[in-house]
Amino acid sequence: MNQTLLTQLYPILDVLPPALYARVMEETRSMVVPAGTVIFDERRPCRGFPFIVKGGIRVLKLAANGRELPLYRVLPGETCIITSSCLLGRADYNARGVAESDTTLRLLPRPLFDELLDQPVFRDFVFNLFSERIADLMQLIEEVAFQKLDQRLAALLLGKGKLLHTTHQKLADELGSVREMVNRLLNGFASQGLVRLGREEVEILDAAGLRRISGRNNEPPSVT
Repeated sequence: MNQTLLTQLYPILDVLPPALYARVMEETRSMVVPAGTVIFDERRPCRGFPFIVKGGIRVLKLAANGRELPLYRVLPGETCIITSSCLLGRADYNARGVAESDTTLRLLPRPLFDELLDQPVFRDFVFNLFSERIADLMQLIEEVAFQKLDQRLAALLLGKGKLLHTTHQKLADELGSVREMVNRLLNGFASQGLVRLGREEVEILDAAGLRRISGRNNEPPSVT
């Protein structure tokens, strides 16, 4: 794997002491996983710290009834705070990570991760990401706890552009709901003239109407 690409995505590596940098390049294990692969799962031990080079990981929480609540995505240049917390706490995973598309990553082994934490620049890198992700998760908790599903669906649609190529099931997965509920709401939006439903696509016809439902009337339009 191209080392230049890895350091472009994770410039923190370039400021490590040369000996540590060399060990990172030598000891990280390259992995290529197809879309849909479960990369890590609940109650499984953490094998290392992933640097995402291509593709992405969708991190979600599973309910006892099989429903999923998406927590966040990890894209190239980003890191997974659940993995970091498992490494720091020496605990098993408490969520699932699934490859959203064909994904290439390099896995930093736990012992080397522990050594890198002794470097202030790397330690700051990890904890800054914790801060950012926790803010995202707090927003998710607020949405799930205090917003109705129709508000969350309207906001989700507005954030994806004028024409969405997706399925009702995928939208339900993103909202942590079930397809039947999302299907009912989308049909309601369509009957109000807010959207047009096609085969695996949703076209937004009335963005202002969706903003009223989402409660985001004061935000600038995000759909042209």
